[in-house]
Amino acid sequence: MQHVPPPFPPPARPPAQSRYAPQAGEQFRRIWRADEAAFRDHLLRLDPQGRHDRFGFGVSDDFIARYAERCFGMDDVIHGFFVDGVLRGAGELRGLGHGLPLAFGGAAEAAFSVEKDWRGRGIGTELMERIVRAARNRRAGELYMSCLPHNTPMQRIARKFAAVLQHDVDQVDAAFKPLAASPASVWQEMVEDSASFAIAMVDLQKRTWLKDKPAE
Repeated sequence: MQHVPPPFPPPARPPAQSRYAPQAGEQFRRIWRADEAAFRDHLLRLDPQGRHDRFGFGVSDDFIARYAERCFGMDDVIHGFFVDGVLRGAGELRGLGHGLPLAFGGAAEAAFSVEKDWRGRGIGTELMERIVRAARNRRAGELYMSCLPHNTPMQRIARKFAAVLQHDVDQVDAAFKPLAASPASVWQEMVEDSASFAIAMVDLQKRTWLKDKPAE
């Protein structure tokens, strides 16, 4: 998909309203390679409209499984929303695959998915904030997001972060200019990533133990 950015997008800024407050059993954290199965299963649970909104067209289960395998590269960052240990929403950041790496001012693309029963609660905004921060801390020169014209909730979220929207017949492109990284933004992400990695490793050990546990 070709991205044609609007001219001179303003710096992406966090929204003015308060951040989403997780309820009991809910958690936002970064997703790691150890969470690949949870990420794949989340995408598989998307209803047909949710799949169409996420990928821009209808996709099969096999397509999703192959896609999930490719989502943990060097320039890939995924944050998730978990409910009782089950991934229900995800925000993805990745380099566009051309030009400079993110750390050297390269461009990045964002994508989001939230399962139907958890939409309209501010989860997408929280995921967007984390993805914008990740792009900022990696010195991404530009951040882009595309969605379908009818996906007005995603467009409203993009506008909260000062995105400039360009409307075409079959898609809407949003362009962000991330703020420069600060010591505070880098430290906050580093602390949260360390905690989320530890949680992911504990979850992996639990899954491995349950898988290897002899049947009673």
